[in-house]
Amino acid sequence: MFINRSYLKRILLGGCLAASLFAFDRPVQAVVILDSTWQSEGGTRNNPAAGFGAHLRLAAEPQFQGVLALASDGESWGEASATWIGNDGRYAYLLTAAHVYDLPAEPDDYVVRTPGGEVRRVDRIWTHPKWNGDVDTRTGFDLAILRLPKPITDAGDPPTLYSGDEEAGALITFVGFGSRGRGSVGEKERYYRGSDKAAAQGIVDQWVPLAKKVKKSKDSGNYLGIYLPKEDGSIPNPYDGATKPASRLAGLLGEGDSGGSAWMKVDGNWVIVAVNSNGDGKARYGDSSWFARVSPHRDWIANIFPGARFSP
Repeated sequence: MFINRSYLKRILLGGCLAASLFAFDRPVQAVVILDSTWQSEGGTRNNPAAGFGAHLRLAAEPQFQGVLALASDGESWGEASATWIGNDGRYAYLLTAAHVYDLPAEPDDYVVRTPGGEVRRVDRIWTHPKWNGDVDTRTGFDLAILRLPKPITDAGDPPTLYSGDEEAGALITFVGFGSRGRGSVGEKERYYRGSDKAAAQGIVDQWVPLAKKVKKSKDSGNYLGIYLPKEDGSIPNPYDGATKPASRLAGLLGEGDSGGSAWMKVDGNWVIVAVNSNGDGKARYGDSSWFARVSPHRDWIANIFPGARFSP
C-alpha cells in the first residue's frame, strides 16, 4: 500500500501520536522489543539486560551469521551493521546503509568484525548514486556496498537477495547490532550488555514502490514500513494493519542496527529483502521503522559484485 510519509506525518502530528514524532526519520541502531517478551525472558528493574534472550537467540540462527558489526575505532562495536553477501575470490562484499557514512563516504571510516572476531579494514565503498544523504526523501536509496581486501570464510553460505515484489503483508525479521530498549520506554543504555547482534520482527504494513521519477525534494519511495502495536491493541495502526503484535518477537529498529538486514522466508528459504534504514519517534509503541528494498537495486548490486546471489 502506498502512503506518503510526509502526509502521514502531518496527520499524526495533529492527533494522539504527536508526542512520539518529534524526531521523525532518524537513522537507527538498536532493537526495541515488547514489554511482555522482555519480562518473560527475565528482564527486571535490577537486571534490565536479561530480557533480550529470545531476540539474541533469533539473531544467532545460522542464516544470520553474515550480519556483521562495524566500529569507527575498532572497539565500539554496534555503531552500525552490515551484511556479508559473498566473495569473488580476492575480496569480500558487504551490504550496508549509506547513511552510516558522511558524504563523501570514506572507506576507512569504519572497520568490520567477522563472525570469528577478526577485525578487517574496508578498502573501497560504493554508495548508491541516487543517495543524497537524506533519509527523509531517499530511504529507498539508503544503500552502500563495502569491499574488504580478503574473503570472509567464517559466515556460512552467502545469502540470497530477494528479486520480487511481494513483501507487503509479510513477516520480516531484521537483524543488527547496537543498543536496546522496550516498547514502553524506548531505547535506554541500561538494556544493553555485550556486543552481540539481536533480531526482531514486524509485519510489512507499508509497501511503497520506487517512484517513477526521483525528484530532489520528493519522497523517492522503494521502502518497507513496519509499526509496533501494543500488546493490548490500544494504539491505532496508522497503516490500517493489525493493532496487536504478530509475534512475541515483534519490535522496532532504534538507535546501531543501521545497515543490518531484513529477511523473510520465501518457499521455506530465507532471503534478504531490505536494509535497515530509519525510524520515527523514540522507538516506542506506536512508532514505525523503515527499510530500503533491495529488489529494485539488483542491477546496481550485480554491477559492483557480479557474484551476488538473487532469488529467481
